[in-house]
Amino acid sequence: MYKNKKISVIMPAYNEELLIIASLESIPDYIDHVYAIDDCSQDLTYELIQAYAKKNPHVELIRHNVNSGVGAAIVTGYKKSLEDGVDIAVVMAGDNQMDPKYIPSLIDPLIEGKADYTKGNRLTSLKTMKGMSPLRMFGNFILSLITKASSGYWDISDPQNGYTAIKTEVLTNINLDQIWPSYGYCNDLLTKLNVGEYLVKDIDIPARYGQEKSKIKLGRYIKNLSKLLIRNFFWRIHSKYIKRKFSLIAILYDGGICLTIFGLALEIITIASEVFNLRIINLLNYAIYPITMGIIFVLLGILLDMRQNEKEQRLKY
Repeated sequence: MYKNKKISVIMPAYNEELLIIASLESIPDYIDHVYAIDDCSQDLTYELIQAYAKKNPHVELIRHNVNSGVGAAIVTGYKKSLEDGVDIAVVMAGDNQMDPKYIPSLIDPLIEGKADYTKGNRLTSLKTMKGMSPLRMFGNFILSLITKASSGYWDISDPQNGYTAIKTEVLTNINLDQIWPSYGYCNDLLTKLNVGEYLVKDIDIPARYGQEKSKIKLGRYIKNLSKLLIRNFFWRIHSKYIKRKFSLIAILYDGGICLTIFGLALEIITIASEVFNLRIINLLNYAIYPITMGIIFVLLGILLDMRQNEKEQRLKY
């Protein structure tokens, strides 16, 4: 145990035969349970974990018969943590990219009552981003910005960082079966935590890259994640600011988006009329007003949304 708390490590793995054993061997002795989730690997990952688990009783191998995605593998680990009465569940990848010396940095705020969920952040400085390619760096910054709006955690960055820790009592209040099963699960979980008004903290953890290879198919990933973030934004606004308690924030967001779309539609109609030589009145002069008002409404919505999130965190802790 660690400070009288039972800790688990959830390690999703898919085709990680090269690095899975090094990842398992790096886990500290104070971890009570290690759940190695083999997501129907096509290489020797399952066999390697199986052999390692026979010599190390604290490691439990769980195999998916169908490849379900990293999010689904983590949910399997969350459910097992709840079954075993674990207090805090830590997620570490099976590619040896996450340095276990930072586990205390993740779990101490949870034990001290300063957070419900902690996550690594590699984007705080050049030092923590060392080894990250410019393209990955740019992509992470863009995803951070979009996820801030989608999740409501405006002070959180590097949402794709999977090095996380969560109080299992929080998991009992989340429908785990509805968490996004693939890449993007971390963005989805953040939105669900925000609707539940849980406190999330970033922990500065440097990037560590080596022999691992990304399994993300970029085109499909961007398409699916974009849909998820847009859907989650509207779900969050509806859940928090309409369904739970009606708020001006919902009016500003929804009204601003509608006005902006209406103004853009007027511009498109005018441009189309010029291209196809249609006799339609020039609407460009009229389009500027709804677009301007729409942008102002959205910006005001963001400001109030940020203040509301800060207020929730202050009231809770």
